[in-house]
Amino acid sequence: MNTFDHGAWGGQLGLGALGGAFVGGFVILTLIIVLWSFAWKGLALWHAARNGQFWWFVVLLIVNTLGILEIIYLFAFRADRATASLFGKKNPPAMPSSPAQ
Repeated sequence: MNTFDHGAWGGQLGLGALGGAFVGGFVILTLIIVLWSFAWKGLALWHAARNGQFWWFVVLLIVNTLGILEIIYLFAFRADRATASLFGKKNPPAMPSSPAQ
């Protein structure tokens, strides 16, 4: 008889009565982390490829830091950060200031 197979012991995990809630919460947290990382990684890879920054693209593709490296790249090292917004729209040119009369 396998003692880890009883429902009173949390099924096969042996986590007790709260085992299902723990596993469910872990799954939700994992999903949130994956979606967060996927969104930042996709945005950073898109900008790196669009700007021809090959080495940034390779590093961002290989290194997984839960979005931290991607956020640093997007706000500090992206080549077009002065001329394009984060989602690819061109920033309007600055209006020249007219001399006061």
